[in-house]
Amino acid sequence: MSAGKLIGYIFAAIAIFFGVIFIWGAFGSEGQPSWIIVGTISVLIGFGIIWFVGKKLTPGDEEVKIQIDLTGDIELDTLTCKSCGGHLSSEHTSLHEGALVVDCPFCGTNYQITEKPKW
Repeated sequence: MSAGKLIGYIFAAIAIFFGVIFIWGAFGSEGQPSWIIVGTISVLIGFGIIWFVGKKLTPGDEEVKIQIDLTGDIELDTLTCKSCGGHLSSEHTSLHEGALVVDCPFCGTNYQITEKPKW
């Protein structure tokens, strides 16, 4: 748990604690009805802090999407293995260190796809 989340949860616990004390004190012999409102607001703020801190992303929770724009035309439905000629699909391609790599399930060959220029 990060330090920011821990501090947020501590502040939320304090707000909820004092809110409950205010609500409880409103029903005492010297309590005032306005304490119920103050206590309720404090409890709601505490739960709001818990919700906000729980929704905050921690480092490593980010979703990374990689979009590759190639200059040449690649038709994946006609892609064949250079070694055995087996028909490959997009499931057999992956991205390794920025290069598009084919893993042939038929012969076990791994190779990088090289793009030929259009001209």
